[in-house]
Amino acid sequence: MASKAAAKDTRFATPKPLASHGPARIIAMCNQKGGVGKTTSTINIAASLAEYGRKVLLVDFDPQGALSVGLGVNAMDEPTIYDLLMKRDLDPNTVIQKTAVANLDLIPANIDLSAAEVQLVSEVGREKVLGRVLKKVSDDYDVILIDCQPSLGLLTVNALTAAHGVLIPLACEFFALRGVALLMDIIGKVRESTNEALQVDGILATMYDGRTLHSREVLERLHDAFGDKVFRSVIHRTVKFPDATVAALPITAFAPDSEAAEAYRTVARELVARGCAA
Repeated sequence: MASKAAAKDTRFATPKPLASHGPARIIAMCNQKGGVGKTTSTINIAASLAEYGRKVLLVDFDPQGALSVGLGVNAMDEPTIYDLLMKRDLDPNTVIQKTAVANLDLIPANIDLSAAEVQLVSEVGREKVLGRVLKKVSDDYDVILIDCQPSLGLLTVNALTAAHGVLIPLACEFFALRGVALLMDIIGKVRESTNEALQVDGILATMYDGRTLHSREVLERLHDAFGDKVFRSVIHRTVKFPDATVAALPITAFAPDSEAAEAYRTVARELVARGCAA
């Protein structure tokens, strides 16, 4: 029997089935600080949306390739997002891979992507290269989630230029909180220069431990500073996340009845309720 903690959060309605799919809303998962649960959140939000019948494409946009590894995809001998950035005529459908999760596809990445930042510098419209790639497949999906690298370089600017919205996973730690102002500044500059329609979809508190004063104070400061931009859903610390990563599965598949899985389903429902996903 499911525990009380794992019971469904009823604040947000279960999304209704879609009569058709596309065009996709593109969301950049972005935080220049590493270790905040960004890739974990990207995988599990995507898997939760896929459970609700949404067609979701994940884009691994980090040279470390953690998103690809986290879904059990070996990207070392396969074409990747790097090839799509460098070869304009390459069809994204030849690079997209199916995952073990129904309705969830992936464009993988590997260390080759680290060279793209240097190679794109001399490109005309270099901030819009990723957007050109995603435009070719946008009509096939309801949501496209881009897992950005933990930096504010050209790759991240590409992701922000291609996106309709930004979702900021933020660990409940003071050092993580300090970097949000810089990220907001970059988002503002992208909005002014290459993507005036870009909006902040919200800030997702991760790695929360309600037993500690530290976590509670950080969450309170988040709400004071950003108000309604902070998701009502909160992701708690649990050993199940690293276990799911080792198994190369989303938490919704690895431990479907767990509190952690239900937390990400709640995030997915809140995204839809906010109008940030189909």
